[in-house]
Amino acid sequence: MVQVYFSTARKGAVVAFGPHDKDDPRNWSPTCKWLMVAAIIPIDLSVSWGASGFSPAVSDFVSDMHVSRQVATLGLSMYVLGLAFGPMSLAPLSEYLGRRPVYVVSYAVFLGLLLGTTFVESLGGFLVLRLFSGYFSSVTISNFGGTIADLFHHQDTGPAMSWFLWAATGGSPTGFVLFSFIAHGRSWHAVFRIMFFICLSFWIVLAAALYVLGETRHSVLLARKAKASRKATKNQSLDVPDELKQRDPRQLFGTALIRPFRFLAVEAIVQFGAITNAYLYGLSFLFNGAFHIIFGSEGYGYDTIGIGLSFLGIVVGITTGLLTNIYQERYYQRQVALAGGHDVPEARVHLAKSASLILPASLLVFSFTADPSIHPVVPILASSFWGWSFYTLILMTLTYTEDAYKTYSASALAGIGLMRNIAGAGFPLLGHLLFVHVGTRNACLVLTAMSILMTPIPFVLSKHGESLRRRSPWAAAHEDEDEEVERS
Repeated sequence: MVQVYFSTARKGAVVAFGPHDKDDPRNWSPTCKWLMVAAIIPIDLSVSWGASGFSPAVSDFVSDMHVSRQVATLGLSMYVLGLAFGPMSLAPLSEYLGRRPVYVVSYAVFLGLLLGTTFVESLGGFLVLRLFSGYFSSVTISNFGGTIADLFHHQDTGPAMSWFLWAATGGSPTGFVLFSFIAHGRSWHAVFRIMFFICLSFWIVLAAALYVLGETRHSVLLARKAKASRKATKNQSLDVPDELKQRDPRQLFGTALIRPFRFLAVEAIVQFGAITNAYLYGLSFLFNGAFHIIFGSEGYGYDTIGIGLSFLGIVVGITTGLLTNIYQERYYQRQVALAGGHDVPEARVHLAKSASLILPASLLVFSFTADPSIHPVVPILASSFWGWSFYTLILMTLTYTEDAYKTYSASALAGIGLMRNIAGAGFPLLGHLLFVHVGTRNACLVLTAMSILMTPIPFVLSKHGESLRRRSPWAAAHEDEDEEVERS
């Protein structure tokens, strides 16, 4: 049913979901909620596969295009650069159209561009297609967090968010493993052709799930209800709550484009998240090229499949992070209960403090063991600890930022995502030069030193996070709220 109440702050009646309204996505059955999440997770994975799936085929690309490996790395970097800007400029469309059209149409455009990549013969055309492929595919990722917020009450988002992050962080290494088998003995055109059909199957599943389950964005659903109620009751004063009203396009896109930079400039929490995400995602994509050097013909001497299998350590580590997050989530819920049901964002960093210590330790071990004189299982095992730290720290930045900024978290996360993907585009290019000119050990030691500089971040958030939030005009606005309001 639709609940209508009269607002004292404005004239007229306001349409809202009733306590047990089945049209409210938060009142869907657990089966329907998780079917929606399950339909989107493969899309989340495939967006990262669009980046890393090219890397196993890079040798054939180098030969076919007559370019250096450094130039060929642009095929990865341009795609990731597209990922940086799509969420800021296209994701706000969900406020007008709903999440369903954004998922279906933006991914369909990505499929068209991916199909074009299977036929392109020029380097310039290839790089343009890669840039726009990343641009349109990124919108699906940026809407996933909002979909979870649509489906679950704020303090119940943990399990779904952990799966979302597993797909987001595991996409690059799992993509390399999968496409190393596909690329073996095939041309790079054939690799992209197979990628297209895999992604097409995911899109069909997603479109079917969205058609059956329906729209989830609250503001769009209530706007439809208000319109239907005005028509049925002839009461033209019926409307949605002010915070769920559609904004003027200039205001909407202006906020989407400008506010993330404001957050990056003045918000310490966002700056910490941006530094952590930029480094970790940059390193993740850097490994696509570095593992070619370490485990390929110049190192351990493995072929394409062997190099792909070397990523299994990272995959195992990330998957272990999904399991250990069960403990983290239980810890968080206990702290919320002790706080009388109020949010405790600092409880989100509990396990991340251990991860911030294990991260540089794993890189240090990798630095001294990634050598053909040492059995490859040793550096691969070290990389699994890096994978666990990667997942745990990324999950911390996402959940802590969500808890801290609530209504404004979309802008905060957009700023973090922008820096993450810019680093993801730049690290592979710089990393290749680093590994080639100073060698694997020294390059890994440089990366270890960078990770040490970030070790204090979870400890700072744990001890001083509350004071940082109170000093922020955006975070302080929600200090006394028990329940989140609609996010972009």
